[in-house]
Amino acid sequence: MNSLSGRFLILTAVFVMLAEVMIFVPSVARFREDFLRSHLERSQIASLALLASDEISPDLNEELLSNAGVFNVVLRRDEARQLVLSSPLPQPIAATFDLRNASALVLIRDAMARLINPKDEVIRVIGAPSRMAGLLIEVTMETGPLRYALIEYGLRILVLSAVISVITAVLLFLAVRVFLVKPIKRVVEVMRNYAQAPEDARGVIVPSSSIEELREAEETLLLMQTQLTQALRQKERLAQLGGAVAKISHDLRNILTSAQLFTDRIEMSQDPSVQRLAPKLVNSITRAVNLCEATLTYGKAEEPSPRPSRVALADLIEDVFDSERLSSESSNVSYSEDVPNAFTLWADTEQLHRVLSNLVRNARQAIVATGRAGEINVHAETGDTEWIIRVTDTGPGLPPRAREHLFTAFQGGVTKGGTGLGLIISAELIRGHGGTLDLVQTGPDGTCFQITLPKDATG
Repeated sequence: MNSLSGRFLILTAVFVMLAEVMIFVPSVARFREDFLRSHLERSQIASLALLASDEISPDLNEELLSNAGVFNVVLRRDEARQLVLSSPLPQPIAATFDLRNASALVLIRDAMARLINPKDEVIRVIGAPSRMAGLLIEVTMETGPLRYALIEYGLRILVLSAVISVITAVLLFLAVRVFLVKPIKRVVEVMRNYAQAPEDARGVIVPSSSIEELREAEETLLLMQTQLTQALRQKERLAQLGGAVAKISHDLRNILTSAQLFTDRIEMSQDPSVQRLAPKLVNSITRAVNLCEATLTYGKAEEPSPRPSRVALADLIEDVFDSERLSSESSNVSYSEDVPNAFTLWADTEQLHRVLSNLVRNARQAIVATGRAGEINVHAETGDTEWIIRVTDTGPGLPPRAREHLFTAFQGGVTKGGTGLGLIISAELIRGHGGTLDLVQTGPDGTCFQITLPKDATG
């Protein structure tokens, strides 16, 4: 039987039989002791006939011994042993058993030995007379009737045990079917139906079991199904959004391409301010075009693999700071960097620029939202096996929900209208370099993100 209820039925029968065996052994020992004591009592009663008269006939002697089931009866009174009744022994005495101080283990041992030994023997049994009629009573008897009685009693016990075990097993089988198997099958059926349409919230289980363990399993399954349904819906929304973004990026790329043509003409202007800002405008538009092309590529497969090269980190950070200064009307945010001029690392320039821009922009928006002055600092250092870049701000820190869903789309946003995609994109770009993006600390004193890039990424 491979079913749970079938195996439970077999185990129940086995355990009940085991319990009955544990009851059977001391019961047989008790039965043997009672059997021997009853013969001692009958022998004591038979000896009263001799005590009542000085002499009895041989026929009466034989009848009394036959009724008591013994060969000889010896009474001991006043330190004197007296052979009260006697008859010839068919064979020598094989063993002597004293019931006066026998322990439970001794009684069990002797009972099991008698059941196993099929030989008919003559034994001596010693016990205490009833009603204080002497110091002891001693009889000799055959073991054949004793063993026959033990076997008959044991068979009755075994048959009764078998009946009890079968009834108990059937009742437990039915109870398990009702209280365990049926609720488990209901949970399995819910899981099977949910697997066919996981997006359908109607397939989510409703906990109803009154059994504590099954109730916990149902509640855990409910939590898992709820989270999975939300994740599938989120995935579907992201897929739809990806298609829309790809279409928008296609048209936006065409618009930015036209803007590139205009910037080429602006660069020919003789105005000093225009000449100073035109290269930054060209770089920004070029990055926007590249981003649109990357978005279109992502819509087909995934974020394009990085094309590493030597990057002068100080120049890249200064470019990011200049872009943020131009895009922000607030003057209460200051920028600083702790990067040696000769510091270089191996990375994709455009992708690292996007990561730093996302982190610096998030920091600036957090500081501006407070209405207080703040600072953003970029620190870089080199280790034995990696480059480390930390972006630190003095903003208000991330709220609990943002920390909980830091890298979850549309749930990790901090500012109003934010989607949280910036950190997801940044983390994915860094993973493409074989590195990690981690939140080091956040609180009322500010937030710090750390970029770790392995040096073995140089190939």
